[in-house]
Amino acid sequence: MSRFCVYLGSRDGRDPHFLEATRQLGSELARRGHTLVYGGARIGLMGALADAVMAAGGEAIGVMPDHLVEREQAHHGLSELIRVRNMHERKANMAAHADAFIVLPGGIGTLEEFFEAWTWHYLGLHDKPIGVLDTGGFYAPLLAFLDSTVEHGFLNGRTRAELIDATEPAALLDALEARLTTTD
Repeated sequence: MSRFCVYLGSRDGRDPHFLEATRQLGSELARRGHTLVYGGARIGLMGALADAVMAAGGEAIGVMPDHLVEREQAHHGLSELIRVRNMHERKANMAAHADAFIVLPGGIGTLEEFFEAWTWHYLGLHDKPIGVLDTGGFYAPLLAFLDSTVEHGFLNGRTRAELIDATEPAALLDALEARLTTTD
């Protein structure tokens, strides 16, 4: 099927719903026959996602720069762990392996990766759908801010509308799969 690049935190976060939704997404990706592409860590939400995918019989591909293998604690039980030289290669490699992107709760690294992938889409460098899993309202303030940028004339309404958001993993995957079908 398709490969989904997921950007998410290397920490669990304080709300147990983050971990629960992450595991649900992992199980659902595998159940639907999709492959996970992610940052390659075995800790935090990253590790929980990969573990859920593999526990459900799916494939998980991690991409990690050499300098983060120890810091982010590389997951050595993956289907494949791709080691790269730096963050630029990591993001390019993850994007090249992906058919679609999903953003889960995370920190500044997650946000940076998300905005770069979305900017690449805006610039026409790819036509892959991008979805935000707004677990527990985590991304509600960001989504409201993005709506505000449209209202203030700094973001095109069409560009904002291309960003898919949902509060449940299955609903997000349904919307992304529908978008994948229309771009094929």
